[in-house]
Amino acid sequence: MKQGRKKSILPYIPGYDNNAVLKLVFFISGAYIMLAISWAVVMMVDKTDQNFNMYFLPAIALPQLHNFTAHWWTPLTYGLLHYPNSFMELLSNMLWLYCFGSVTQMLVGKREVVPLYVYSMLAGAAFYYGAQLLPPEFAKCPPYLLGPRAAIMGMCVAAVTISPKYRFYLTETFSIPMMVVAGIFVVLTIMSSGYYFPIILLIAGGGLTGFLYIRLLRAGYRPGRWMYTVSNWLQNSVTPNAAKVAARPTSAQREMRKSRQERVDELLDKINQKGYKSLSQEERDFLSNAGKN
Repeated sequence: MKQGRKKSILPYIPGYDNNAVLKLVFFISGAYIMLAISWAVVMMVDKTDQNFNMYFLPAIALPQLHNFTAHWWTPLTYGLLHYPNSFMELLSNMLWLYCFGSVTQMLVGKREVVPLYVYSMLAGAAFYYGAQLLPPEFAKCPPYLLGPRAAIMGMCVAAVTISPKYRFYLTETFSIPMMVVAGIFVVLTIMSSGYYFPIILLIAGGGLTGFLYIRLLRAGYRPGRWMYTVSNWLQNSVTPNAAKVAARPTSAQREMRKSRQERVDELLDKINQKGYKSLSQEERDFLSNAGKN
């Protein structure tokens, strides 16, 4: 009697060292804890959050357009933080991030996760401010905005773009199409926007970035490579010379990497055409191992 292979929610869940999504979740959760402690201290001292909203919030949240020049760095911070009294929102967002981020990481590699998140966050901020240039009835928005809506939407659209036929297996026989999960996420995200047009455009900007990022990857470009180039340069600047030479790839290693990338591209084409389920176990193992690097 032929036995079916046991399915899991995600075919491959790498350990912490090789899991950029998990590191991102931990970083955002840690930032929330630090901000919540600051808010609690202010509340205990002042019995109100007025000073927190006056001094802390403007330094980390997206302000309205007329206040942007005084807080120009906030497009780099707003998507990494949550309001300090919104633990359930944090929990929900981290579950969505890990859901879509893990699929993206498994299929295109861990090195694309952080750049995709950052680009989606920045594009969302740009769309947010662009919407505020519209007539007043469309430009209305909150004084400050926190949360990773744009970045998670970018991750969601990226996962759908890579493999629209992907399914989440909850048991051996029961699975949910990713398109359904993504549809639920989009509806809930729009509902949580308060129907402010700038926030809806912020979400759309993040999603568009996720789509374009994957299209660039498929075309052979690496939009996030510069981030790791800078990171490696900083790391190598304090690395002993002997270690640098030992870490330099040989011509044979470069050829092997090129061959491996070509195989990954072939498997991604197969997923786009027939879905993830069409891969053999050997192909899934190969794709999972490639995602570690």
